[in-house]
Amino acid sequence: MEKTLKIGNDDGLHARPAAAFVKEANNFKSEINIIYGDKTVNAKSIMGLMTLGLTKDAEFKVVAVGEDESEAIKKLSSLVDEKFNLH
Repeated sequence: MEKTLKIGNDDGLHARPAAAFVKEANNFKSEINIIYGDKTVNAKSIMGLMTLGLTKDAEFKVVAVGEDESEAIKKLSSLVDEKFNLH
């Protein structure tokens, strides 16, 4: 299952939102990856996520495969839509 998301917070995906995203992703058993441009990284790795350099308005795909994939996509989409609960 996959979904395209868009970074809405002004500072992009810096350390705090990346940590929140990774923490949420690690709550799921599914394999979860982020695809941005020609890069694919493990959504459960903060270092991987930080290497993407996602800025405000960047669009990326979240791809989840596994028993709880739909719940993972739903929760991670909500986190991004709510600007990582940092506002």
